[in-house]
Amino acid sequence: MPDEMQQPRYTQNRELSWLKFNERVLEEASDPSVPLFERLKFLAIFTNNLDEFFMIRVGSLWDLSLLKEPHIDNKSGLTAQEQLDLIYRAVQPLCERRDRAFSMLEKELRQCDISNLAADELESAEKKFLQNYFESYVLPVLSPQIIDAHHPFPHLENKSLQIAVRLETRQGVRYGFIPVPKSLPRVVMLPDGGMRYVLLEHLLLEHADQVFGKYDTLEKVVISVTRNADINPDDEAYELEEDFRLRMKKALKKRARLSPVRLELSGRASRDLTEYLCDKLNLKKEHAYQSAAPLSLGYVFSLESRLSAVEKRSLLNRSFEPRRPACLEDKESMFSQIARRDILLFHPFDSFAPFLRFVREAALDPGVLSIKITIYRIDKQSRLAEQMIMAAENGKDVTVMLELRARFDEQNNIEWAERLEDAGCRVLYGIEGFKAHCKVCLVTRRERGKLVYYTQIGTGNYNEQTAALYTDFSLMTAREGIGNDANELFKNIAISNLDGQYDYLLVSPSGLKRSLLALIDGEIEKARAGKPCGILLKLNSVTDLDLIDKLSQASCAGVPVDMIVRGICCLLPGIPGQTEHIRVISIVGRFLEHARVYAFGRGEDMRLYIASADLMTRNTERRVEVACPILDPILRERILSILQLQLRDNQKARLLFASGDYERIAAPGADLFNSQEYFIREIQPARCDATEQAKKPTLIERARMLWSSLAGRFRPVG
Repeated sequence: MPDEMQQPRYTQNRELSWLKFNERVLEEASDPSVPLFERLKFLAIFTNNLDEFFMIRVGSLWDLSLLKEPHIDNKSGLTAQEQLDLIYRAVQPLCERRDRAFSMLEKELRQCDISNLAADELESAEKKFLQNYFESYVLPVLSPQIIDAHHPFPHLENKSLQIAVRLETRQGVRYGFIPVPKSLPRVVMLPDGGMRYVLLEHLLLEHADQVFGKYDTLEKVVISVTRNADINPDDEAYELEEDFRLRMKKALKKRARLSPVRLELSGRASRDLTEYLCDKLNLKKEHAYQSAAPLSLGYVFSLESRLSAVEKRSLLNRSFEPRRPACLEDKESMFSQIARRDILLFHPFDSFAPFLRFVREAALDPGVLSIKITIYRIDKQSRLAEQMIMAAENGKDVTVMLELRARFDEQNNIEWAERLEDAGCRVLYGIEGFKAHCKVCLVTRRERGKLVYYTQIGTGNYNEQTAALYTDFSLMTAREGIGNDANELFKNIAISNLDGQYDYLLVSPSGLKRSLLALIDGEIEKARAGKPCGILLKLNSVTDLDLIDKLSQASCAGVPVDMIVRGICCLLPGIPGQTEHIRVISIVGRFLEHARVYAFGRGEDMRLYIASADLMTRNTERRVEVACPILDPILRERILSILQLQLRDNQKARLLFASGDYERIAAPGADLFNSQEYFIREIQPARCDATEQAKKPTLIERARMLWSSLAGRFRPVG
């Protein structure tokens, strides 16, 4: 390992930071303030997150560990193998906590007549029902295999559930496998008596003796193998530097595709069985995890639909209807309302419907000439896509920049691309080597003999389902400068020009990072001149070392930096002489905090942007991203007020310390404040009339309150 002094003292390893984020997700499963079934869903999210982490991040490190020349992480000084060793050790206690949480939740759910049953808990009538079910529906579709000279060890599909058995035969001990059929429901509901059920793998486990009736069964256990997802080095999974991509391309040639990176066993497996599986999968014992919980918790979400209305009220988050902003009129066209003022939506508290209405009006309006949109993730059943098809059928020039490489959504995007093309839409697939992750919709309309642009720019995907689950901002504006920039952006994407010039938008990969560095420098200059200054950032992740270094410089100059970072944060705050004026909190709650906001300065001179990009190298250098300035002072005030409330959160927020650990903010006995619940209960729709605005503090007053509230919160942490 290189000299530790060569590594910045204020950064930490990305992978270990991500595990800390998933630990915060796991904490929600044990939080008694969270409704019981929602806690079970958090457990399922934690498990699914961990699966993807092993497939993608651990898989990429596994590839790098095969190279003779070690790859050194530029934030921690660790080699790929050293990172893997730390990851495998760090995951074990998390899995143990997951198992304890699952056991606790199962006990509490049973008090609500929701029971996941084991074989020895079944009543005689239930056993008979399951025996009939197994013989009628399960046994006919099974494909068991025994391992011998004529039947080699099979390829165990990534994350598929298998029953592994150890058998006594005349030739000695043999091993066999029964794949759990994907064609059958994972949950087998029992007749009568509340929500009593068994999982398909447990049913199959109970009847494995019947499948291998010719042999004596010595041992049987449910297993699952996690494999390298084989993501392309240019994909979003990687924090890219040029030499990293070259190394990855070499590594891909050196390994077998989709190599195993983890073995999971449900229950207590013998050492003989575990060693046999590890040997066949080329894994070490530290790569194997024994779990008391089911190896996949995806079935949890299918149970929700079976809850009664009474159960939903007691076991789930209370439902709420997203509001229609009070400044929008149902009887007036969206075009005339957007022409009069900028409109900001804050999802999921504001409805997604106004944007869909805007697109629908564009599809039907005779004055609209063209609609252009970038799509990264989209619903399988999407009203937005249907409206694009309708627009094309109505003779509009429709251009859809559809990203086919959205991880795990590739097939869905390909299917929509075909439908859109069949309808007459022009479908673009981005720029080679660069994902288009920006969220921009541009409508061109002829009004009184001239062309007018109506632009929507957001922080979230055009996905109606996630709009109800993710917190995001969406701006709709008729400002000419922003429209001109958006039109230029679509032209540049179409001709693969990454170096376009823009007056208002910050666009990566050419301009966004450079502009952010300059904006931070501007705050450093103010601090050195004794002028009011400050930086406020809301992000999903922070890994870009250039921007981390610049934020450290700002802290050293005395610039107060407040950051709301949901997930990975490679910057360590509170280190004297380096990051002591930086404070980082993370909010993990009912909704996924997804919005990105950059704010620089104070008062009327503050520069505030909403963006699609996190401060990650993949976003700033390997993707097409857009940050849009918020120019309307009322909307800037609204965003600042929202961020101020999030900074007050002491129930779902956690404070990041210089050690890399997160701790709860609220002291024991303190009044708790949950910002997301506050937005549901208390925030009133933003009104647009002057009378209402006159009752509020001015932008300068609100900004002064914001920064003064933050100033007292900076303290060294360690």
